[in-house]
Amino acid sequence: MVQLSDKIKIRVRFSEVDSLTIVWHGHYLKYFEDAREALLSKYGLAYLEMYDQGYVAPIISAHCEYKLPLTYGDTAVIEAIFLNTEAAKIIIDYTITHGTSGKVVATGRTVQVFLDRVNRQLQLANPDFYTDWKGKWGLDV
Repeated sequence: MVQLSDKIKIRVRFSEVDSLTIVWHGHYLKYFEDAREALLSKYGLAYLEMYDQGYVAPIISAHCEYKLPLTYGDTAVIEAIFLNTEAAKIIIDYTITHGTSGKVVATGRTVQVFLDRVNRQLQLANPDFYTDWKGKWGLDV
């Protein structure tokens, strides 16, 4: 089975920690977004390409489970893995690991749907460009 994935590395910045000196919980979703954008761009499904095809792909669900804290100066690796589905959705799983210890810091998932760019109509079937893209990577369901 084909698996599309990518990893990015980050260093926790001072502006990302809260008064408890740990990364504020909302920044984990930003880390997910950075990894998602890297993954989709790597495999030719960047947001601007979707837009050029006449679609936008808003997040309809974002979930994060926090396991261990990150602190200022820590490094972390964020892995994003594309999950294949028949539905007209982009589903991505995430694992954040501590850059030094390798321990899992957080896991999560995002779900995106396709809307027509002009009228914002929800697409219940996979857009043609998405079906073609999946076929290119051997992801036919």
